[in-house]
Amino acid sequence: MQIAVIGSGISGLSAAWLLSRNHTVDLYEKDDRLGGHANTQRVMTSSGPVDVDTGFIVYNEQTYPNLTRLFDHLQVDTAASDMSFSASLRDSDQEYSGQGLKGLFAKPSNALNPRFLRMLTDIRRFYMEAPRDILSPASGQQDPKSMTLEAYLKANHYSDAFIHDHLVPMGAAIWCIPSEEMMKFPFEAFMRFSINHGLVQFRNRPQWRTIPGGSRRYVEKISALVSGDIHLNQAITELVRRPGSVTIRTRQGPEKRYDHVVLACHADQALQILGAGQGDIDEQERATLAAIPYHKNLAILHKDPSLMPRRRAAWASWNYIQDSGARSDAEDTDPRLCVTYWMNKLQPLATKDDLFVTLNPIAQPAEGTVLRTQLYHHPVFSMQAIEAQKRIWRLQGNRRTWFCGAYFGYGFHEDGIQAGLAVAEQLGGVSRPWSLNNPSNRICVSSPALTGPDRSGSSASKAATA
Repeated sequence: MQIAVIGSGISGLSAAWLLSRNHTVDLYEKDDRLGGHANTQRVMTSSGPVDVDTGFIVYNEQTYPNLTRLFDHLQVDTAASDMSFSASLRDSDQEYSGQGLKGLFAKPSNALNPRFLRMLTDIRRFYMEAPRDILSPASGQQDPKSMTLEAYLKANHYSDAFIHDHLVPMGAAIWCIPSEEMMKFPFEAFMRFSINHGLVQFRNRPQWRTIPGGSRRYVEKISALVSGDIHLNQAITELVRRPGSVTIRTRQGPEKRYDHVVLACHADQALQILGAGQGDIDEQERATLAAIPYHKNLAILHKDPSLMPRRRAAWASWNYIQDSGARSDAEDTDPRLCVTYWMNKLQPLATKDDLFVTLNPIAQPAEGTVLRTQLYHHPVFSMQAIEAQKRIWRLQGNRRTWFCGAYFGYGFHEDGIQAGLAVAEQLGGVSRPWSLNNPSNRICVSSPALTGPDRSGSSASKAATA
C-alpha cells in the first residue's frame, strides 16, 4: 500500500518505520526537522560544541519497554541519568530537594519549620495510603477512581503544605501543565502513572537513562529506515477522503493520493487538518479529538543560574520555580508553570559550563545567556480527556484515516511509540520485531470493526486490548 504519515514525533516515526517493512510510506513534517519533542540542539560552550536535548530527555527500561527495545533494535547507545526533584517556593523563601538530608534541609531552618515537617509527614502518609486507595477503595467512601486529584486530597485532609509545596509542583513539572490544571487531573490516572514509575515509593525506584549526544541519534537511525519520501516544511493544507483513497495537499508540493493516512500529530492538530479546506470531519472525530486540549510551553536553553534554586544544595535535575508573587495556599495557586532542567545532571555533557532548559521562565534569562528557544505543546488530561481516550480507537480506519500520538496515554514517549506501533500493526499487517506480554499497556487498543465505512485495504491484524 501507499501510506502517508503526518507528523514525525515518536508516534509518526515508529509507525512509519514499522509500516515501511511491507509498504511504501511517505512522511510529512511541518517543521524543518524530524523528531517532534525529540529535539537536540548543538550549542557552543567553553569546552567546545555540545549536543543538548530540550524536549524528550530521559526514559527507564522498566516503564518504557517498547522504547527500550526500539533503542536496542536500532543499537542506540544510552547512559544512566538522574531524576531528582526540587522546589523553590515563594521567592526562594522555601527550598528543598529530594536528594537526602542535605537536599531536604538545604534551608537549615526547615528542620524547625512546622509547615515543612507537616509536608514530610503527609508525603509518607500519601505514599502509604494513596496506592492502597486506588487498588482497593475503602467501603462506604466515594470511589477514588471517580475523583480528581484535588477532590481526593481534600477528602483525605492533606495539608496545604503537602499539596502546594510538593505534590502539585511535582505533578506540574512532570506533565508540563500549570498547577491549577494539575488539580483537575484524574486521581486514578495520576496514581497509576505514579505507581508504575516508582514515584510513590522511597526505595527501588527505576534507573533513568538518557542518550549521549542527544535524542537526535535515534531520530537519525529510525528515519533512515522509512521506505518512501520524507517531506520537511510541508504543512498539510487539506486532506480529502474519498472512497478508495485519501488525497493530501500541502502549501509547497503538488497533491498526492494514498491508500491510507496516519495522523501522527497532536489531537488538536489532527482536528485542524481534518477541518482544513472544504473539511469533511465527522462528529465522532470532532468530539473525541476536541476533548484533549493542549498547553503551550516556551522552552529556553540558557546558562543563567538565577532560574535555579537560590541555595546550591537544593539544585536537582528537575527544579520547580515559583513566581515570587505567588502564594501557596488553596485560595491562590500559581497559574503559571516554571521548571528548570539542569542538563549537566540529566545528560553526560562534555563541558564544565552549567546548561539549563527552563520552561516558561518567571524572568527572562540574563542577556547573553540564551542559547536556543523552542515552543512545545503538551496534552492536558482531565476526566473528559481520559474518557475520550477510551473512544479513540473506534476512529481507527474510518475513511482510511488512522490516529496515533502520545495523547493516547499519559503524554510521554512510551505512550507515543505504543500508539504508533499499534496503528502500524493493525493497518499494515506487520509485527514489531520484539515480544512483550502486554505491548500496549498504556493505551486503549482494540481491533476495529471492519464493517465501518471504507475500512477496506488494511490488513487489520489484531492488537491486544489494554
